Amino acid sequence: MKRLGKALTLTTCAVVPLGAQQAVAQGEQSRQLEEVLVTAQKREQRLIDVPMSVTAFSGDLLAQKGINNIQDLSFAVPGMSLREDGPGSYVIFMRGLANTDSNGALVSVYLDEAPMSLTGYDQLDLRPIDLARVEVLKGPQGTLYGQGAIAGTVKYVANSPDFDGFHGDIKGSFASIDDGDTREAVTATLNMPVIDDVLALRFAGTVERGGGWQDQPEAGIKDGNNQDLNHFRLKALWNISDRFSAEALVQSHRNETELGLGYEEPDRTVAVAIDPSTKLLPKEYDYDLYSLTLDYDLGFANLISATTYTDHDHQYPFTYFGTEETLYDGTLEGNDARFLQAEQVTQELRLVSSGETRLNWTVGGIYQDLERDFSAVYDTLYFGVVYPDAQYTSNYTIESYALFGDVSYKLTERLELGVGVRYYEDDQTSFDGDLTEEDSFDSTDPRLYASYSLSDNANLYASVAKGFRSGGFNRGDLPNYQPEEVLSYEIGTKASLLDGRLDMELAAYYTEYDDMLRRGLIFIDTSFVELTSNIGNVEVKGFEAGFNWSPVAALTLNATASYIDSEVVEVRSTDATNIVGDPTDYVPEFSYSLGAHYDFNWFGDRPGFARVDYSYRDAVSYVDRSSFPDENLPQMSDDIALLDARLGISWERVSLELFGTNLTNENEYIDPYRGWKNANRTRPRTLGVEATYSF
Repeated sequence: MKRLGKALTLTTCAVVPLGAQQAVAQGEQSRQLEEVLVTAQKREQRLIDVPMSVTAFSGDLLAQKGINNIQDLSFAVPGMSLREDGPGSYVIFMRGLANTDSNGALVSVYLDEAPMSLTGYDQLDLRPIDLARVEVLKGPQGTLYGQGAIAGTVKYVANSPDFDGFHGDIKGSFASIDDGDTREAVTATLNMPVIDDVLALRFAGTVERGGGWQDQPEAGIKDGNNQDLNHFRLKALWNISDRFSAEALVQSHRNETELGLGYEEPDRTVAVAIDPSTKLLPKEYDYDLYSLTLDYDLGFANLISATTYTDHDHQYPFTYFGTEETLYDGTLEGNDARFLQAEQVTQELRLVSSGETRLNWTVGGIYQDLERDFSAVYDTLYFGVVYPDAQYTSNYTIESYALFGDVSYKLTERLELGVGVRYYEDDQTSFDGDLTEEDSFDSTDPRLYASYSLSDNANLYASVAKGFRSGGFNRGDLPNYQPEEVLSYEIGTKASLLDGRLDMELAAYYTEYDDMLRRGLIFIDTSFVELTSNIGNVEVKGFEAGFNWSPVAALTLNATASYIDSEVVEVRSTDATNIVGDPTDYVPEFSYSLGAHYDFNWFGDRPGFARVDYSYRDAVSYVDRSSFPDENLPQMSDDIALLDARLGISWERVSLELFGTNLTNENEYIDPYRGWKNANRTRPRTLGVEATYSF
């Protein structure tokens, strides 16, 4: 089977084995795990040399592990979790920093040089097709990635066009969901040189239909979360001269779902408020991203310009109940039809030193302009009376500027010291239909780090970094909320041992999370109003480990683990219901994953492989201190254990794979937000087949 690009191995947390044919040919010879190159620090480096914890997956391994969306990725990355309300509505959590109560993201998301996060809860769930790799950077990334990276960054790196000829592949997939519908998908990639060594194009796209399992029987809806998905990307590379290149990218995403809530009851049905036979607004999610990256080699450094424009439209339903667990049992429930439109322009300019020298540096600046329009129509039942068609509109703009720099210097052949800093300022304007508010927030976020080489393939590192998430507005004349700040300390080691057959990574961290935000309901006059406030400070202590071992040429084993201890250590005197010692929401104390990949020959010496992956995550809690009789009683998700497997065979141009996800058909709550019937569950067991033709 012809590869579309060089098969990279991964992070020290997950390594893709070499091709089956190569592994079998080597017989019992030992196999080295390939060296990994990443751009986590906005320069190309060996992963082992990056002085922070980074989990990376090659595009091949994403496919082998069956990672098809951000929820799948969260189970594969130690220390990562998320809350999701249907496709495109999610918040990523990392290393114990977890809340959903701000307009800003906790973890920034990038596609190549393009930022994809528009708000904290509304960002593209990128399909991982034709990717070189995904890099997950853990801990505050404010120096190089800015506001919204207070807990980390997820960076998708798409394959670029090449000049190695006309090639690509077509993949067809069919799957059956337990007690649900079938899912059909066609995915294609195409690389096309236009002018030798000057201009080339690369296309990647997928069309997906079906795959639902949620029902609303009162409305006659079966498998209502079937998806009508079209996801396309086009990249163009133009080598203008030996020193000057331009790369353009267009990413288009369309997804429609009849039942777009994202959450469900244990019997896989969706509960709708007021009248259970009501058909809610279908979910429609449109996202278009355009980016242009210019790279000019000045000799001593590269001057890089990255321009991005994003246009996003999203309509989605929301429903809620005051259940017997809450103070509002039988008195408060409602259905919303919500509409969001957002546009964002980003311009980054940076200068990156080049060459193999003791001194490496990056300096730059970034400008970003975001405008977000939101409207909603509410039907509310309050003490037995329905109040229909209440309307709300708002407009939100954020104009931000930042200057940043990062410098590292090798004091000796083994010891390297580095320092980075970013100054950020934003100007925000909010209009909620009645009142216009304006405010500005700024922050200076430094980073210090050191790396010591024990050998060419073993490093120790230590770092301290500050992160920042901007403040914002409450409705009406309620007080504004202030920014959150994070100060995180990390030590770790990365090593490649046993002649390159064993990779390992260990990291420990301590984080001070100040002015954490929480959103609650307060009663003013005759109605409930949302209030976001800075409730107090949190301390997080954690440990992560990752191992990959190839004991023989055909077998690769991997394991990861994460332990997180997070708790509230200080509260505001006016927030007496927030108790010191509480754990923070949505944080699993312990999680781990295990994987095995074995290459072998089928009949007629046809190369094949078998892969098994198992992941486990502790239950997470959520405390709703405004709606429950016992204000400190947590709602709980379930412990989640998922087993996936894949079996494949290859011919010269054709491959065939059988796969299964959630093989034990676990039906568990991923999300703890159950008191208002707003929690999602694990996807049912899915069995399928994929066929790929390469040319």
